[in-house]
Amino acid sequence: MASKKGRSLAFVDVEELEEITASHLALPSGSLAEHEEEVLRIATGQDVDHYVKVRNHVLARWRADVTRYLSLEEAGKKIQPKFQPLVKLAWELLSKHGYINFGVAPLLLNEPLSNRGERKSVIVIGAGLAGASAARQLWKWGYNVVVLEGRNRPGGRVWTMRMEGDGFAGMADLGGAIITGVDGNPLAVLARQLQLPLHNIRDKCPMYLDNGEEAPQDLDDQSLEIHNALLNAADKLRYQLVEEVAGCVSVGTALRTLWKEVPRAEERQQLQEQLLSWHFANVEFANAACMNTLSLRNWDQDDEFETEGAHVFLPGGNMQLVEGLLKDVPVFYSSVVMDISYGEEEEGVAVKTQDGEFHADFALVTVPLGVLKKRCIKFVPELPRAKLQAIDRLGFGALNKLVLLFPHAFWDTSIDLMAHVSPDPQDAGLFFLFYAYPNKLAGSGAVLAALVSGASATKFESLPLEEAVASVMRVLRSIHDKLGVAVPDPLQAAGTRWASDPLSFGSYSSVAVGSSGADDYDTMAQSVRGKLFFAGEATIAKWPATMHGA
Repeated sequence: MASKKGRSLAFVDVEELEEITASHLALPSGSLAEHEEEVLRIATGQDVDHYVKVRNHVLARWRADVTRYLSLEEAGKKIQPKFQPLVKLAWELLSKHGYINFGVAPLLLNEPLSNRGERKSVIVIGAGLAGASAARQLWKWGYNVVVLEGRNRPGGRVWTMRMEGDGFAGMADLGGAIITGVDGNPLAVLARQLQLPLHNIRDKCPMYLDNGEEAPQDLDDQSLEIHNALLNAADKLRYQLVEEVAGCVSVGTALRTLWKEVPRAEERQQLQEQLLSWHFANVEFANAACMNTLSLRNWDQDDEFETEGAHVFLPGGNMQLVEGLLKDVPVFYSSVVMDISYGEEEEGVAVKTQDGEFHADFALVTVPLGVLKKRCIKFVPELPRAKLQAIDRLGFGALNKLVLLFPHAFWDTSIDLMAHVSPDPQDAGLFFLFYAYPNKLAGSGAVLAALVSGASATKFESLPLEEAVASVMRVLRSIHDKLGVAVPDPLQAAGTRWASDPLSFGSYSSVAVGSSGADDYDTMAQSVRGKLFFAGEATIAKWPATMHGA
């Protein structure tokens, strides 16, 4: 972050605001973003520099108070007249692309009517984070908006469940749970506007073996070093291979091949393999996919765009954000979309559900990639070949959870995460990580979530709930018996089945073997015939598989 002295601008006559770098706001701090390059035709580097500084200043002004609408007049109030054209450019681009004046604060509605969109109509399909945020922004701009949601609740893959039993209660996120990096994250802005406190997730994560003992620290450290070394070796390998070959090789194949070449001590080889398999399960959790399906060439193409800052939980659940976005927006629930017609003979679009047909000027499709893969919606005419190919090439796997309500927290309350190392590397993803959700309901129960990734997530889908609970309780008791802590029976339990959910068919997208990565995500985002649009985590190359990407 630049110092205040370093940020002094000859053309800005204003007391320094609290510094907020553009990089924290998902923009390059010293250069143009891609969408800016497409619009701006600035001749000299000096002019580019002036524009960037003006843009960063406008960003900082709004971020200083995200509860109020920042008008063009306010944005340029402290900037010299000769730079006002740059202020107008920056303000318009930042507004259009959702970097300022977005969200749920009541005072954001003080936008002049002259700045709002024409009174055209939009059908938004899906009331998850993508659909909810788009619908609110369109509604705020003056469009006539209606949201069609197949479920009987909002949120989509953001699903906050109230758990109750014997007078105890707690809130559990069965879908998206972690806000990954708060710096510049739009979800953190929404939480600030709604005055919702955030809970910083603490780094400490003890790693327990199946017998309940903590993994030896030296072996734990060594397994992490080996894991990172394997990833680095795989990174080098993909650049040594012909590009087409690298695109056809999976991350799993590369890592396991490289692992065979790593020397290891025989006396602790089995335990080392178990620990390394845990790290592989963590990779599969991050991608909601088995490593054997991930493209070696492109699987981590979004790494350079990771948001900075603390990872956080939102006490009370992320559904609070969705509900805030959908306030005052009309939503039709239990409305499963079957057909979308957008042909040239149509004046706009026609969207058919089991209960009737809706007509509008535009349609915005925000359903999960899994639904598009299964061709659950019939498009008339059929979607362009390039988009269908992108849909088919991108991966879409599952991450599942088993959430448990207890009368009290029996675990170490100084931690938020706890790891479990499976004795079977083939089932490394089964209950490999636990989340302790912060409870917003004072004096009530405690919620623990057990995560299931990779191949284990697929097998988990057919496991009866009673068997799953018995299995996870054995793990929890083996850990806490060693510590002399009695583990009570859960008061309520619930498990997810995202891969078999007919309204999602999976959890989130990944770059599968054969996918081009960023190009496929960009193709997913492209509109069709100027009236059919797409949004969601599978349409953004920089932040796929995240709530803020959606």
